[in-house]
Amino acid sequence: MANQQPNRDPRSLDFVWTDLALSDSRRRITDAQVEQFNRDGYFIIEDLISPESLTAVLSVADEYCDSIDSLLKSVPDERLFIAERGAITFAPHAAAQFEPIREFVSSRSVTDVVFDMLGPDARLYHDQFVYKGHEKPRRFPWHQDNGYSFVSPESYLTIWIALSDATVESGCVWVAPGMHRNGTLLHTYIEPLGWQCFDDPPLDPVAAPIKAGDAVVFSSITPHLTGPNLSNEIRKAYIIQFVGLGATRFGNDDPAEGLSLDDDAKFPLILRGGVPT
Repeated sequence: MANQQPNRDPRSLDFVWTDLALSDSRRRITDAQVEQFNRDGYFIIEDLISPESLTAVLSVADEYCDSIDSLLKSVPDERLFIAERGAITFAPHAAAQFEPIREFVSSRSVTDVVFDMLGPDARLYHDQFVYKGHEKPRRFPWHQDNGYSFVSPESYLTIWIALSDATVESGCVWVAPGMHRNGTLLHTYIEPLGWQCFDDPPLDPVAAPIKAGDAVVFSSITPHLTGPNLSNEIRKAYIIQFVGLGATRFGNDDPAEGLSLDDDAKFPLILRGGVPT
């Protein structure tokens, strides 16, 4: 295992981690989960999504991912960026397209967690279904979500929801605990897998296997990966990301001064004054 500490992104040199405060006004998150988030950069919520909601979300996810899979069949090498037929399928912006997904994202199950983690005002930044196939098993690289498109403030919220059991065998989330406190790390592109912040973390990683309906909640600067799917089933997940007000993105296609994420049409408010919208 590598022992060398990875380098920070130059835009993150002044970053200082601020602990999430304990509060009596939290709606869902426990003191133990707050303490684990501050220490390790993640925690697990069991039964985030009810069986009824899980069925509704899965119905949309399966159909949407089938359509993406059909698209991948028609392109060279059956690949688009890091999506590859039989390996990994990304189906983005589901909440903008499907009413059952909008209902779930704006439900108290989700918004109570967002309230506890980000405060009374928050926006949906990005969402996508991710299906990991077993035809071409491979791990996803160690990365931070903020390593793909740099956002300031750097720590926004990712909720990684299992739509099928996410075991170590099927490719669950692994986390490099505590490294979120170092800010955004320098990432390099690894063909054909995506952006990577290190080959192996300089400490022992921790697996976060969860059952269908559970979620791994982590910071956008928590280094993580998902392992190869060595099972006989597709590993299905829904990933939702949220930012607070006033966030700015500095992606490759954004203006030099950054892109404000306060556009209600592109980044809709899901909480205003603590009330789901």
